Amino acid sequence: MSSLRDDANHCFVCGPTNPIGLQLEFVMDGEVCRSEFTPLANHCGYDGVTHGGLIYSALDDVMANWMFLKGVRAYTARCDIRYKGALPVGTHTKLEGCCVRERGRLFQMQGMMVRTDTNELVA
Repeated sequence: MSSLRDDANHCFVCGPTNPIGLQLEFVMDGEVCRSEFTPLANHCGYDGVTHGGLIYSALDDVMANWMFLKGVRAYTARCDIRYKGALPVGTHTKLEGCCVRERGRLFQMQGMMVRTDTNELVA
């Protein structure tokens, strides 16, 4: 990410100064915001399986950072997520977020997480 909001340094997902955070970095690639995430053993829900809340948080942030990197300050108003399968810890993933519709101050975003080992959609 080229620069971080002054009030996001401790963000659990992207804050570089949060010692227990994920510290993901986001970049724009055309109209798509991208990042990567490899869950660790301490990111479990069930033994060996990444907690769904962390998957959601990473997806929320890739979509939020699309807006941030475009200069838009916004907050998540509603979310609908469909998990496609379990994500074993240690599995490298790629995240993508983009805007599919903009109406006034309302942005409809879409994000996805894909396993890099199998190209399977996680969520």
